[in-house]
Amino acid sequence: QVHVVESGGGLVQPGGSLRLSCAASGSGIDFRLAIMGWFRQSPGKQRELVALISSGGRTLYSESLKGRFTISRDNAENTVYLQMNNLKPEDTAVYYCNVRSGVDYWGQGTQVTVSS
Repeated sequence: QVHVVESGGGLVQPGGSLRLSCAASGSGIDFRLAIMGWFRQSPGKQRELVALISSGGRTLYSESLKGRFTISRDNAENTVYLQMNNLKPEDTAVYYCNVRSGVDYWGQGTQVTVSS
């Protein structure tokens, strides 16, 4: 059983910043081999990729978000972070943490609302 728990969402004004955290735990998975990352879903839209990171630090970003969002990872704690800067109203969404190792594990999501 793998548990994935996000935190750090909230309400922020346009131009502000937020840092999301995601902690993964459990057995049956080698976290050293797992890809961890973030997806988001806005009302009426499909879930979309935000960023992924391997245990070796290789990253993949949505092209539209590159430069404003930064993903990082603490392998010792099986934790992945998403630093979001210069937030825009269109970044409003539920952000989901994903742990991928042959099987996809998802967190429950954390709401990010960008509004004045």
